[in-house]
Amino acid sequence: MYLGIDLGTSGVKTLLIDEAGAPVGQADSALTVERPHDGWSEQDPAQWIGATEDCLSQLAETHDLSQVAGIGLSGQMHGAVCLDAADAVLRPAILWNDTRAHAEAARMDAEGPFRAVTGNIVFPGFTAPKLAWMRSHETELFDRTDCVLLPKDYLRLWLTGERVSEMSDAAGTSWLDMAARDWSDACLKATGLTREHMPRLVEGAARAGDLRADLASRFGLRAGIPVAGGAGDNAATAVGMGVLGEGQGFVSLGTSGVLFAATEGYRPNAESAVHTFCHALPETWHQMGVMLSAASALDWLAGILGATPGELVAELGDTPATPGPVTFLPYLSGERTPHNDASLRGMFHGLGHATGRADLTRAVLEGVALGLGQSADAIAAAGTKLDRIAATGGGARSQHWLKIIASALEVEIDLPEAGDHGAALGAARLGAMAAGEGSGAFRSQPTVASTVSPDSELANALRERAERFAGLREAARLDQ
Repeated sequence: MYLGIDLGTSGVKTLLIDEAGAPVGQADSALTVERPHDGWSEQDPAQWIGATEDCLSQLAETHDLSQVAGIGLSGQMHGAVCLDAADAVLRPAILWNDTRAHAEAARMDAEGPFRAVTGNIVFPGFTAPKLAWMRSHETELFDRTDCVLLPKDYLRLWLTGERVSEMSDAAGTSWLDMAARDWSDACLKATGLTREHMPRLVEGAARAGDLRADLASRFGLRAGIPVAGGAGDNAATAVGMGVLGEGQGFVSLGTSGVLFAATEGYRPNAESAVHTFCHALPETWHQMGVMLSAASALDWLAGILGATPGELVAELGDTPATPGPVTFLPYLSGERTPHNDASLRGMFHGLGHATGRADLTRAVLEGVALGLGQSADAIAAAGTKLDRIAATGGGARSQHWLKIIASALEVEIDLPEAGDHGAALGAARLGAMAAGEGSGAFRSQPTVASTVSPDSELANALRERAERFAGLREAARLDQ
């Protein structure tokens, strides 16, 4: 068997797969987030270890873990875990959704050399501006920092004793030379650091360390089994879905919305806030458009209307209608792609006496679809065209919503037959590869259960609505 460990923001998920790549067991353990000040988001890395220990204990009760031949890791990206020379944690980890470093990020992005080297905007949630903030506000801790690790890589340190990261996760730090797949001395210097502060880099399917004997004996695992480099959460999800080559992609409808496209070349488009990162496998990259509110926008409406999201969508019937008079801008917490504007906020436009809750629901579904359409346009401007994508995330359970998205993006959308195991499945697959498993089963795309095709009439109507959607953006800014 092979074990995938996915360190999320709300919990740790572990997944066991067999030698054919099929899931055979899983365990979960919840995490909490601390918010000591407005805009701050932190976790104690010790909590990650405790949750992982809980998951391994659960699995050991129901499975013979001595059969595990490799371990892979995935996790939330961008977090900063600062260690001293003895590998002791100096402060709580600053997470991906922490915005305290917005001023540092803006300055770094404007002054360079980050965009030119990394191919991306320096976003406040990325790792480098967090260290720049510490340099100004927690100078003593910054000076004591001997190494900066990403969240899943701290789990690796616990598992193996090795300070190692890999390309797809390191891509979200603002310190990686994306074309060279190596740390950038210039970007590190601009943050007051050197490559001595960085972990060793490997590719995602490479052996990054061996499981410590004391941990192996605790959970019935074999000492010395390989721990793979692993991947950041979206890249790991892509590995689990077999989205590895040029032209392959997926849409994720979770709290946020992601349009992911695998590429065989490095094609940045930072001006449109497209994320261009290294993929988990050698000589591959990927592009992402990221919406900050997707399924969470529908959850927000459902909470206000006193219904469940499923009830609201069911009221619309089986077949989506063309857009009505109401347009929704899904900027409930600002927007990433293509605007990179934290001042944007949500908006309903076109309300009237006849507006009912079905009109609001339909507008929310369309607004998210149109936002994903803008991400698709930004990715296309970087040279990547998607004709067919897979779907994942909670929102992907709605065929109605997928029909709207397929029509807005004018693509075929495949729904996988197997359950949605997300990044943990990709992590387990990378663990298998690190153990020397060369079977195509660990790179294949899952069997398709059904395909949602675009509707030409709806596509034409959404194309027209996209003009109004784009034109309303300036009115949605808080500073207007």
